[in-house]
Amino acid sequence: MRRRPNTTLSTAKPSSDDEKPSSREVEDQRPKRSAFLWLALFVLLLNGSWAVYHFQFEKLPLPLSTEKAGKRGFSEASAMEHVKYLTKFGPHPVGSDALDLALQYVFAASEKIKETAHWEVDVRVDFFHAKIGASRLASGLFKGKTHVYSDLKHVVLRILPKYLPEAEENVILVSSHIDTVFATEGAGDCSSCVGVMLELARGISQWAHGFKNGVIFVFNTGEEEGLNGAHSFITQHPWSRAIRFVIDLEAMGIGGKSSLFQGGSAPWAIETFAKVAKYPSGQIIAQDLFLSGAVKSATDLQVYQEVAGLSGLDFAYSDATAVYHTKNDKLKLLKPGSLQHLGENMLAFLLHTARSSRFQKEAGVEREGGTGQTQAIYFDVLGKYMVVYTQRFASMLHNSVILQSLLIWITSLLMGGYPGAISFGLSCLSIVLMWIFSLSLTILVAFIIPLMSTSPVPYIAYPWLVIGLFGAPAILGALTGQHVGFFFLKKYLRHVYKKRVPRLSHNVQENLIEWEAERWLFKSGFIQWLILLVVGNFFKVGSSFLALIWLVSPAFSYGLMEATLSPSRLPKQLKIITLILGLAMPVLVSAGMIIRLVGTIIGVFARFERSPGSAPDWLGSLIVAIFSAAVVCLMLVYLLSYIHLSGAKGLVIFAMCTLLALTLTAVSTGIFPAFTEDISRAVNVVHVVDATGRYGNQDPASFVSLFSATPGKLTKEVENLKDEEFACGKNKTLDFVTFTVNYGCWSSKDSNNGWSKLDIPELHVESDSMSDIRKTRVLIDTKLATRWSLAVNREEISDFTFEVDSEELVPSGHKSMVDGWHIIQFSGGKNSPTKFHLNLFWSTNTIHPSQKAYKQAEDTASLLLKLRTDVNMVTPKVERVLQKLPHWCSLFGKSTSPYTLAFLTALPVQF
Repeated sequence: MRRRPNTTLSTAKPSSDDEKPSSREVEDQRPKRSAFLWLALFVLLLNGSWAVYHFQFEKLPLPLSTEKAGKRGFSEASAMEHVKYLTKFGPHPVGSDALDLALQYVFAASEKIKETAHWEVDVRVDFFHAKIGASRLASGLFKGKTHVYSDLKHVVLRILPKYLPEAEENVILVSSHIDTVFATEGAGDCSSCVGVMLELARGISQWAHGFKNGVIFVFNTGEEEGLNGAHSFITQHPWSRAIRFVIDLEAMGIGGKSSLFQGGSAPWAIETFAKVAKYPSGQIIAQDLFLSGAVKSATDLQVYQEVAGLSGLDFAYSDATAVYHTKNDKLKLLKPGSLQHLGENMLAFLLHTARSSRFQKEAGVEREGGTGQTQAIYFDVLGKYMVVYTQRFASMLHNSVILQSLLIWITSLLMGGYPGAISFGLSCLSIVLMWIFSLSLTILVAFIIPLMSTSPVPYIAYPWLVIGLFGAPAILGALTGQHVGFFFLKKYLRHVYKKRVPRLSHNVQENLIEWEAERWLFKSGFIQWLILLVVGNFFKVGSSFLALIWLVSPAFSYGLMEATLSPSRLPKQLKIITLILGLAMPVLVSAGMIIRLVGTIIGVFARFERSPGSAPDWLGSLIVAIFSAAVVCLMLVYLLSYIHLSGAKGLVIFAMCTLLALTLTAVSTGIFPAFTEDISRAVNVVHVVDATGRYGNQDPASFVSLFSATPGKLTKEVENLKDEEFACGKNKTLDFVTFTVNYGCWSSKDSNNGWSKLDIPELHVESDSMSDIRKTRVLIDTKLATRWSLAVNREEISDFTFEVDSEELVPSGHKSMVDGWHIIQFSGGKNSPTKFHLNLFWSTNTIHPSQKAYKQAEDTASLLLKLRTDVNMVTPKVERVLQKLPHWCSLFGKSTSPYTLAFLTALPVQF
């Protein structure tokens, strides 16, 4: 029987002494790799990875002045002037005077574009005042919610070729929002987007005479309150009927490269963007994470897709994600070149698409289909070139690689016989041990950190600390686990070689055994990546291309440099060039995105807890620990297989232990603080007037609540507030309707000033009747508040309708729930209504009070309705607290969080 190439476990003898190394040659190759060589490879990998990240995400184009950009180009200098002006208004949430000023500025800038447009271009500007409306989105963060809006205003700018009427019926929409949350001036989210759009519109107005399709720019308000601006525009504005495709501009950080992170259902558009963009940037892995719900956020594109059935592309800035919706979303952190990068990419895409005679047909095809096998897989290489292909091609490619890999492995194992199968099993064991040891050490560190540091996530301000805190133990564990597997492999191979080639000297046998074991460890990396490829291909995960690259490139390099056509061959030491060639492509394609992903995950921890105190302190670090161990085990498996025959093991173990000890010391002593002036801890300071117990003559409870979306206790923050008499703990759970504060601090001292009992909202039962089903009509009076949240108990109520001024906004039917509640969120301008009617239809098993005695006293506490109204006003108590908080604290805003003054009231089931 002939031996398969590249194995030493067959029983066949060599045909001649010329086809294998002599004992002398084997002994001559005995010297191990030097520690310097392996460490040089490790440093080369780290530096190469960082270089890839720098070129892919940090290398920005030079900003162009107005003169250099010319009349038809994009100038960051001009766009930045708009951003500066908008940020001067400070925070401008819906309903604020500052938002009115921002709208007036954008409208005036749009009118100026109209005046200076090319004479063959028709530019129209509409200051659109949306009617009251309601939105019920089905997926993501909006499950179990209804959003109601009123008095929203948008600036809509339409650009058409003057002498081509049909262009009016085929329009590309470019959308972003002017409004911010109440806590920030919004330089990144999304004044930067508005500035880019205004400069784009100016440039487009000089080109549009050659267009075959129109372009609409929508500067909406209400996005931060539940995507209300996009919904009101797409459902109410007459121009919206002509829209065929959408580009949404967003920010979940500030500046850097604006990357494509949603758009898989528009393969034609992504291919066009990849072809024409000067600096193409986009990763399917971001789309996979966003759509999986791992990132708790949403964009206007969801409205355009769900409500209007449009396809589109979503772009977002994602540098410094920790500043999102805090005071640090400010102009000074906006990197030069950020606006230029987005502007030049969008200008090239719009010019190409608006001139295309195929746009209507291609956009129509995407609108009707765009799912399954036509989904686009995309990723950029160094921010210079973008690879785009469909899911259909990906499935074909993955299936081919999987079948070939299985065929090669099965054939090799059959030819290798029993010894080959055992060696294969032991190499798999080395992978398992590598994961076990790596995960164990990193998870142990994750549990230790909250005990040593004042913050359970002490690396938010300095993300590179995770290299020492989690990277070092991950490498240490992976090395230990793999070395244990290496030991078992050598032990078994020693037994095999003594039986098969007993005449070889001991030194020669040991060399051959070590080289054979080293090869099995290297090939074990193929196994784990093949498993990931099979799983990803089965579930049609777009990011499966990473597994493909990390499997095929090292396997090809190994086959090219290490395999032989000789029928029998004794093993040799792995060549260094095999590793370099094998890792070059995977590092080039994936190193940058992995580093960016780690930074994004860390930044998200600044606002990790949606219900403060609901998660254990160590959970955030546990997630980083698992991710770090996964990255090390997956991406260093090939490199680590080279260390066992080198003198670097001791040095690496010592270096990793030292690095871990130093970073733990730095974290525990506060040398590198968890938060800084530019990277703040997200906190909320809310003056709460709680009237939920007012079902008699009870007075409302008034106190100031301090809580944080960032994991960890508020001990250091409260040290600055000793004279305010704050108490902290989990013994006072606070229900804010849209979320619950399980851990926080509160103070009742001097809390009766700054608010009036007349401002407490009311839930008044106007009627309660029984026919076929029980029906209750409730008047909701929010008094001075134009932003509020109402929870309806769906265990008691089967359905409801919602009315404003006798107009039914929310009809019956199709209402989902979460944890037994359906939430109605209202947000509007200063002229919004404050009185509403809610018609409740009780569940059929509910008995009318007139037919049955009330339940026992312990059941009367259950609530039918819960209402929170928000007022953007700072009471004297809150003002003192804000002044005394440490400088590294910032108010945090989101659609579900309250303003600085909140009123709570409720209606019990037994009203």
